[in-house]
Amino acid sequence: MLTVFSRFYSDAIAKKLVHIERNTTRIISKQEEEAEIITSNCNLFEGSWVIDDDVIHPLYNTTTCPFIRTMFDCTNRPDRQYLKYKWQPSACNLPRYDYEVLVTLFNSLFLVDVEVEPNIGRVLKLNSIKNGEIWKQADVLIFNTWLWWTRGKPKQPWDYIEDGGRLVKDMNRITAFQRGLNTWVKWVETHVDPTKTKVFYQGEAASHHHGEDWGEPGVKGCSNETRPVMGSIYPGGLPLAAQIVKKVLKKMRKKESIFLLDITILSHLRKDGHPANHNGYKGIDCTHFCLSGVPDIWNQLFYASLF
Repeated sequence: MLTVFSRFYSDAIAKKLVHIERNTTRIISKQEEEAEIITSNCNLFEGSWVIDDDVIHPLYNTTTCPFIRTMFDCTNRPDRQYLKYKWQPSACNLPRYDYEVLVTLFNSLFLVDVEVEPNIGRVLKLNSIKNGEIWKQADVLIFNTWLWWTRGKPKQPWDYIEDGGRLVKDMNRITAFQRGLNTWVKWVETHVDPTKTKVFYQGEAASHHHGEDWGEPGVKGCSNETRPVMGSIYPGGLPLAAQIVKKVLKKMRKKESIFLLDITILSHLRKDGHPANHNGYKGIDCTHFCLSGVPDIWNQLFYASLF
């Protein structure tokens, strides 16, 4: 069993976790050793999706999990084959994810700040991260951002953008994303001690709206997709947002400060993993992924990378 928790938790919860950890020390040590052996000299994010005949049921029952929103729950999906695929790295095996991991979710869509200014409105500040004071309390941090950067009104959660002291109504969203990401990297390099806190950035996930992206021109949406793209190569290539993330991280002064959970291509291969119309959402959802499903593999990859 792996237990990950931050200092956000109360003393009562912390004491309970310590009790759990003391009773499972031998098991945890064995898994740490196994993960180290399995992942040494191996790129976990290069591989392909393969059928795992040992998987008959999902890893958990979504109907008994209070954290899963209806729009991600594919319990009523008629085909169950999508649950039987596992990610197989090319040069090693991926350790199976265990359970009872405690997570604190801090909802920050852009990582940089959005603040309400008097007589102006909501301002997206590309050079400001005030939430960092809260983040610094954690022992393990996993960041992610992108999807909301392209949202326009009415879903756009800001009215103006502040960039280097200038206030503008709008700007190129790709440029804004890159500048916000640079601000976040500088915050990590300045405020996080890598010997005490592990920082991960989870790469961009996948949407499947256009068949030409996965080699099937003319296909619209993911509703009839029941199999992944076979092999290791996604025909549509690496999305621009993911290219920017790698470019920004490559320029870091302290490259050891952030570990990239590079899930982008392996997620793009799973055109069959979306809720489509098999959930409580009114419409076709080819952006989010079914739970249980592909996101569970992200957790396995995080588990292996953590050690």
